[in-house]
Amino acid sequence: MTITLPAPPPRIARLPKNKAGYPVPWFVATVNGEPDFRVVGTGKMDGAVTFRCCWICGGSLINRTLGPAATQYAYVVGPMCAVNRTSAEPPAHRDCAIYAATACPFLTTPGMRRRDSRLPEDATLPDGVMIRRNPGVALVWVTNDWRVIPGYRLFHLTDPAETLWFAEGRTAARDEVLASIDSGMPILRAEAEQDDDAEAALTQLDKQYTRALELVPAVRDE
Repeated sequence: MTITLPAPPPRIARLPKNKAGYPVPWFVATVNGEPDFRVVGTGKMDGAVTFRCCWICGGSLINRTLGPAATQYAYVVGPMCAVNRTSAEPPAHRDCAIYAATACPFLTTPGMRRRDSRLPEDATLPDGVMIRRNPGVALVWVTNDWRVIPGYRLFHLTDPAETLWFAEGRTAARDEVLASIDSGMPILRAEAEQDDDAEAALTQLDKQYTRALELVPAVRDE
């Protein structure tokens, strides 16, 4: 099978490739001698948090010239993360994140489903409640801050410096983003309804939804 991928940034070009020709992200575990993109390698989460490593290429995220205050962090997330502002994965370099959003088969193929068969017995799920669907749209959330949610291996998405939306490896249209968000809202509403104070949780969710809509791309001129 021949695959056509976008030109990788230098950090990605240095990564090893799997048999299909895809770059193997730094976080990926090796299972039975082969990279398993579904599994996070031992120590990779701790390494990313402690040393602020790019989740995708493994390089330092800190701007060595200007320092941490000038560093940007780019999260590759689904559209619903624009609502709850939470990511289960650490950030990456901006160019690495954009490459992932435009080259990853799962992120660029709306019909692709998560494959859970033959996972290693010791594979663990990320913290939080995972929305198990392919949203059809990927979001690169660029922020100037890094914040771990206390008590969890989850990351709070602080106010974005930039949001980049992608679908099928290209810039996503406004209607695609809205359709993906709206189709995911029932899942978040069902979770809010389980809260001890469901009414307050639903009210807060509505506020988060309204705030997320401010980040949806405008209609492009024809």
